[in-house]
Amino acid sequence: MNLHQTTAARLSFDIADVPTDLFIAGKWRMGATGKRIEVHDPSTQAVIASVADASIDDALDAVRAAHEAGPAWAATPPRKRSEILRRCFELMMERRDFLAELISLENGKALSDAKGEVAYAAEFFRWFSEEAVRLNGDLSIAPSGANRILVEHQPIGVAVLVTPWNFPAAMATRKIGPALAAGCTVVLKPATETPLTAYALAALYAEAGVPDGVVNVITTSRSGATVSAMLHDPRVRKLSFTGSTEVGRKLLHEAADTVISCSMELGGNAPFIVFDDADLEASLDGAMIAKMRNGGEACTAANRFYVQEGILAAFSKGLAERMGGLVVGAGYDAATQCGPLINADAVSRIDGLVEDAVKRGATVLTGGKPLDRKGFYYPPTVLSGVPTDAAISSDEIFGPIAPISSFRTEEEVIRLANDTEYGLISYVYTRDLSRGLRVAGKLESGMVGLNRGLVSDPAAPFGGTKQSGLGREGAHHGILEFCETKYVAVSW
Repeated sequence: MNLHQTTAARLSFDIADVPTDLFIAGKWRMGATGKRIEVHDPSTQAVIASVADASIDDALDAVRAAHEAGPAWAATPPRKRSEILRRCFELMMERRDFLAELISLENGKALSDAKGEVAYAAEFFRWFSEEAVRLNGDLSIAPSGANRILVEHQPIGVAVLVTPWNFPAAMATRKIGPALAAGCTVVLKPATETPLTAYALAALYAEAGVPDGVVNVITTSRSGATVSAMLHDPRVRKLSFTGSTEVGRKLLHEAADTVISCSMELGGNAPFIVFDDADLEASLDGAMIAKMRNGGEACTAANRFYVQEGILAAFSKGLAERMGGLVVGAGYDAATQCGPLINADAVSRIDGLVEDAVKRGATVLTGGKPLDRKGFYYPPTVLSGVPTDAAISSDEIFGPIAPISSFRTEEEVIRLANDTEYGLISYVYTRDLSRGLRVAGKLESGMVGLNRGLVSDPAAPFGGTKQSGLGREGAHHGILEFCETKYVAVSW
């Protein structure tokens, strides 16, 4: 593991130029509380900005703005909505470097990862600009022949969007894109750890032609109470949340009071399965992508590595060499391959998981201890011989830790992989296509990467089973999450 020292951010923009106030009805304004929320650079722990702290009244003002803008936006021709979304895509790509640096600054992720996120985030606008003009219904004849069955999709209404800190651009555009394409208006509440990207993008949306009130952005230090107030406002008809399963459960309870439609993208505990016949180099390439994208701080990150006994030694050695060779440093430093974690709590939690695994018999092949430097750093770590009763085998890691366990048979590894409350994504490596497809069919997850370490794609339905969530984002499925289906019985 190489440690690259950085003494100062080499940024191409002035952080003072990034908006930091609430964005409601097309206007920037201070929060009614008069308070500010500090934003830190995880690479140095320094305070880089502060953003407005919204009150509940501010949040309800945002709901009011979205509600008032709703009829006009829903009536906007699909082609016009499409062109605005396409312009959002173009502006994001034109400002890719600026947005990537901003993400790296407030999130800590390596600049290369941040650039990838911006491209991925922008693509949701391009994809849903195309879906906006293809929101087709259907027409059929009732079996009795008495009437026609006319089905159309209408915008569901005001949507509250709650997004996490790990992908501050993509988790927002993945929701805003389909919502606007469907004709909905939104209130976005981004994580307070990474609010600057959300506000910078709000300004970009306005520049692209998104009308006032269609997208509103608020930050608050009282997330629970603020989101609850919005969910109990009868003008809100949709909640789209990305975050932990624990918080998702609470929000589902809140949403039940007013029977709000919910889309939930929750936690994961992804198994990464390597069979003896797998291409070793390809499986290692895939493992590095699946594990180290965003430094492991992703719900899709490989969480448990199950490697068949015949390839175990070679795979473990290869992964330790690759993980141990990564350059660790400030996210915005071009040389960095693995940035810091989001905060001190994340470092402490991950260190506890590693210590527990070692106490239970796991061996550290590389890494294994927090780095002694300013910032929230934990080195890329590989553990071998991890027992199934270790906490790291059941908890979502959300960091650069790769725990490896062995298996003998196909039946055994399927049982191990499915032994979790989560079901977001699984990864399988084998040269035997029939086995790969057979195993993929038996894995209890909404997505499977077969000989691939990356599956996220705006054109594909992203989502999980079991307690990893409800609904899908991306593909045509994504726009339907923001629609009500209306059936009209008609005779002619």
